[in-house]
Amino acid sequence: MSLFFLVWTNDVFAYLTGSFFGKNKLMERISPKKTWEGTFGGLFFALIAAYLFYLFTDSLSLINWLSYAIILVVSATVGDLAESMLKRNSGVKDSGTLFPGHGGVLDRFDAVLFATPFAYVFFNFVT
Repeated sequence: MSLFFLVWTNDVFAYLTGSFFGKNKLMERISPKKTWEGTFGGLFFALIAAYLFYLFTDSLSLINWLSYAIILVVSATVGDLAESMLKRNSGVKDSGTLFPGHGGVLDRFDAVLFATPFAYVFFNFVT
């Protein structure tokens, strides 16, 4: 549950922060709408969400929750960019039309799919 919640918190707030404050492109050729401001905004809110997990669960220490959030945000962002690069190389804008204005299922799950192995390693070998 924390994997989905943290990754999607990052996605939502990266989008919102980037929409309102984004000026500096992250990787314009791969994903022209992604900005550094959005990336750091998503990270900031994912860290807040990790702190809330720490407050309401007794599963991890605060440093582990925050580390976990950082690992997920970085891996999710890389996954999102990788999927954008594959689409761009294939000449596809969205990977489907299931979610109007948001692309397809792959567009909703690319970050989660890429972050999942990192979450597995974190919980099985780090904590």
